Amino acid sequence: MNIYHTIKEIRQFVREARLSGKTVGFVPTMGYFHDGHLELMRQAKKQCDVVGVSIFVNPTQFGPKEDFAKYPRNMERDAQMSREVGVAAIFNPDVEEMYPEGYCTYVDVERITEKLCGLTRPGHFRGVATVVTKLFNIVQPDKAYFGQKDAQQLLVIKRMVRDLDMDLEVVTVATKREADGLAMSSRNIYLNETQRNGALVLSKGLQAAADAVAAGEKDIGVIRELVVKVIKSEPLAEIDYVEIFSHPDLTDVKEISGSALLAVAVKMGQTRLIDNIILGVQRNVFDNV
Repeated sequence: MNIYHTIKEIRQFVREARLSGKTVGFVPTMGYFHDGHLELMRQAKKQCDVVGVSIFVNPTQFGPKEDFAKYPRNMERDAQMSREVGVAAIFNPDVEEMYPEGYCTYVDVERITEKLCGLTRPGHFRGVATVVTKLFNIVQPDKAYFGQKDAQQLLVIKRMVRDLDMDLEVVTVATKREADGLAMSSRNIYLNETQRNGALVLSKGLQAAADAVAAGEKDIGVIRELVVKVIKSEPLAEIDYVEIFSHPDLTDVKEISGSALLAVAVKMGQTRLIDNIILGVQRNVFDNV
């Protein structure tokens, strides 16, 4: 496995792979891997001949009061984990490589970025869309892999790829969870033991909603209040949002009549956690809980 730090180097790697007739899978990340990241790489390895991973903590998607400087980083650990699942190359640029002096071009995806995390993290999805566009232009993969846990991000990227006629497939990989249901996240390391146990109310709330829908409940207000009640049962949990929108367009709905996204954001101490589930489809319970 090779680690590249410049755009020129990773482009040369991809060029050589394509000249050999190989398909390229790509997993964009900010590093500090957990098994959810590795599952993206495993899926890419199954479907593509060569797998590349980017590790870049993107400053443009962090707000002024967010944790860019504190975001966990461990390149040596990430490289070893990537190597073990068969990744062929890591692209690990510095900020100046991605945003050279004078940089002034950004990508905005409208409407679906104006709710959920877009409301409480202004500018976040502008940064996400911009860096992912740059990475897609640099690597030009056949397929790119993203986790369902970051549901709104996934929808933004899929919309961007479709609207801008990007020549690749965005592949969705189911949320990877701990044995007790907590969605895997690099930010989970910030939780102390009490907060970690309290954070289980996110997945419990989602499961309660899934059970209610399976039992025939369709009213959005009833389902939402059920989730809020579960989360509020944990004194440490501070709700940012509990929302249900149509999926994938994120429009307002009053009842479950098709596919709907139930998304939650909750702060445990200083750590903001997100989770989600798709309701109103045949498979509306967690895959691996």
